[in-house]
Parts: sequence; structure tokens; C-alpha cells
Amino acid sequence: MDVMDHPAKYKHIYGPIRSRRLGLSLGVDMVPHKTCPLDCVYCECGATTVLTVERKEYIPTGEIIAEIDDYLEGAGNPAPDYVTFGGSGEPTLHSGLGRIIGHIKGRFPAQKLALLTNSTLLSDKQLRRDILLCDLILPSLDAVTDDVFRGVNVPESSLTCEGVINGLTALSSEYKGQLWLEVFISPGINDGDAEIALFKEVITKINPTRVQLNSLDRPGTVNTLSAAPRASLEDIAKRFAPLPVEIIARAC
Repeated sequence: MDVMDHPAKYKHIYGPIRSRRLGLSLGVDMVPHKTCPLDCVYCECGATTVLTVERKEYIPTGEIIAEIDDYLEGAGNPAPDYVTFGGSGEPTLHSGLGRIIGHIKGRFPAQKLALLTNSTLLSDKQLRRDILLCDLILPSLDAVTDDVFRGVNVPESSLTCEGVINGLTALSSEYKGQLWLEVFISPGINDGDAEIALFKEVITKINPTRVQLNSLDRPGTVNTLSAAPRASLEDIAKRFAPLPVEIIARAC
């Protein structure tokens, strides 16, 4: 998704902007900048400033709803293909997410909703219930072993790779919409033969609608990290067959 500042009129929504995956997307920032359960080595938003798994009302829910209503009701505003919960932190940390989703679907039933999430909190049953009305959920899974999880995602101490995988599997069994699972390939960290083989096994169990392979586009928090070559991504895609894989990396 192309980066764009929040319009002067709004504090919590931005765009709409043209997204590679979502068309015209109206973004919603749910938490303060870089408040997240992970401090991923590839993050283009910079290092995490608040590393947490606590779900709470980081921003007043009513303020977010008011800005979304104002935009969607505004004459002449471009109609977004999706209202997208994402931004520069982990949106599922916001305890009011379910209320916001329910409000939009009640007031603007035709409006499609997308959620970008790093999957770390999906073991929470209430959170999974909160997000079931989304039309599209785009979770990520960057590791299937704890050593690699700590190396690429640098998680909050209570998180485990198994917990993330179990949460994704539970969501997949409950959710009826589109589930596009992103796997971010970090060369030399999560692209070893054993990890790729285990990725295939785990993703097969999760059973997403799509698997999207991605790699570095802009500099991450670790300046020695490089993008995976296109040939490497194509090889991984072949090894994931017959899973429904597509390569979405731009800088290859």
C-alpha cells in the first residue's frame, strides 16, 4: 500500500489510497504509531515503540466512528473499495474494533471491510468474533518455528509461534469471508529448506483462500535485510504447490 499522510481534517483515517491488493482503500489507524506485539526486522514503519499484547481502547472508539461516518457520508468523496483496518500499528489491539466493524456494517451495509493483521492475537476468541463481519482478512505468518519467529518478528515475550498458528487455524474454521495469508520472505532468516517445508504443512492446515508471498520493498528496521530475488520467490511458490500461491512482492 502506498504511504499517505492523514488528511488535515482527520486524525485516525487516511486516504483513500491506491493499494496493490485492495484497490482504493480508506485506511483506519487503530492505535498510536508503532504500538504492536511484534518488532519485525522488515517493518517499513520503523521500530516498535510500544511492544504489547494488551487489548484496550487506545483511541476513543467514538472518534474513529465519527471520522469514518464523516468520510463515507461526504458528498464528492471517492468511494473506497475497502475500509481497511491497518495503519502503523496492530489494529486488533484496539478493544473497540468489533464495535466499529458492527457500526459500519449496520450503517453502510454495502461497504466492504478489510483487516490487516499480524495474527498474534487471533487465539483470543472474542477478537475472532469481533472480526467475523469483515469481507476480507489479510493475516500474516512469517515463521513456523520459534527460533525463526524470534529472529524475524521479535515478538512480545508471551507470544509463541504455536499460539499464532493455532489462532490462525481457529479463525480459518470460523470465518466465512476471504482469507489471504501473507508470508513475508526474509532471505537467510525464514527461507531455509526445513522452514519452507514446514510452512507448506502448516499453511495446508490453515487452508487460506490465497497465499501471498511478499518481500522487502522499502528499507526495514534492520538495514542489512535484503529483498528475496524473484527466482527464489518463484521456487518457494512451486514448493508450496498445490496451495493457491501468488507473488505480490514489488521489488524483485
